Amino acid sequence: MRIGFVTATYLPSRNGVATSSALFAQGLRALGHEVRVFAPVHPAQQPEEGVYRLPSSSWGTPPDYPLLLWPNRAVVARQPLFDLDVIHTMHPFLAGQLASLWARRIAVHRGSRVPLVFTAHTQYEQYLHYARVPRRAGSSLVRAHVVAFARHVSEVLVPGRAMAEMLAAYGYQGAVTTLPNPVDLGSFEAARAGVAGAGVRAEYGIAPTAPLVISLGRLAPEKNLGTLLSAFELARQARPDLRLLLVGDGPSRAGLQAQAKDGVVFTGGVPYTRVPELLAAADLFLTASESEVLPMSMIEALAAGTPLVAARSPAALDLIRPQNGLLSGAGPEALAVALQEALKPDLLPILREGALGSARSYDVRVRSAELADIYERLLQSKEKWIPGRI
Repeated sequence: MRIGFVTATYLPSRNGVATSSALFAQGLRALGHEVRVFAPVHPAQQPEEGVYRLPSSSWGTPPDYPLLLWPNRAVVARQPLFDLDVIHTMHPFLAGQLASLWARRIAVHRGSRVPLVFTAHTQYEQYLHYARVPRRAGSSLVRAHVVAFARHVSEVLVPGRAMAEMLAAYGYQGAVTTLPNPVDLGSFEAARAGVAGAGVRAEYGIAPTAPLVISLGRLAPEKNLGTLLSAFELARQARPDLRLLLVGDGPSRAGLQAQAKDGVVFTGGVPYTRVPELLAAADLFLTASESEVLPMSMIEALAAGTPLVAARSPAALDLIRPQNGLLSGAGPEALAVALQEALKPDLLPILREGALGSARSYDVRVRSAELADIYERLLQSKEKWIPGRI
């Protein structure tokens, strides 16, 4: 198959959608399929076979999040589109509109249907604080648009129950297919087997015997990091040697650094290649976020053998089992209790073993084969599906 990914974010941007898209492209190519990724120009990009860059702007956006712009006819004419068998978009907004237009044009050009697949990755209303519109009006517009787009495509995929529930709450009543995000287990096996953990601890001044908790992701309001810091400080009152590694950068960093007390280390942004060793160096992965869908960082923690401690949310319910981590109630007090419980010497080794076991189901080879099967099913369908206008 020849598959086109149309995405508003891609490597070297550091976020779950970019990473998931890159891993699925890798996995599908390993199965013998051709994948072409259409993504915004990134200031730090390197030439990559099969990746086609579209116009973008970094004006008013974080450096790592260039904004996709609508390409003009000359740009579109240079894209290898008309022999694609399937188009898959990760977004319902501009990238999704572009994917829909391209699918329609290819279908008309060839006189045959072109499946348009949409993965709903994000709880969109959680990010309205980045838009310059009143929240109530913005929420209504987002809901209406997402539902209209989902009704318009040939297949809606979701990484986990959080997105399925969100789409239902928006008013979408169509079918959804659950396809969790993938992880490359091979890169984490090397991190677990090596001595990287000792190097990470030495790099950030953390004693080899100190219990170490890690949080990895964008430092932004929707991640509920203030609650995480409060929970860590409460747990540290009982375990003064406890340390927290906050990996990532974002608009909330200055405020979080002002709130943080002793024992918290801010690493800033790090290359994705370092994620396995950072996670493998920690005893536990901690999150207080309630906006995640099926976060790559939590799946990666499992692959590193690092158990999860998380505030109860649909995403946490998808990932956490009694053998690989602990769920907590709302608020810093409950999260602190769960953190202290997971660090107990008789429980932590059991959780580590369970983390590794549960990670296997997210292997990129397994997930990519499932995605290829979905494409094949759509291509073999007898329905003469040609995308219409939204």
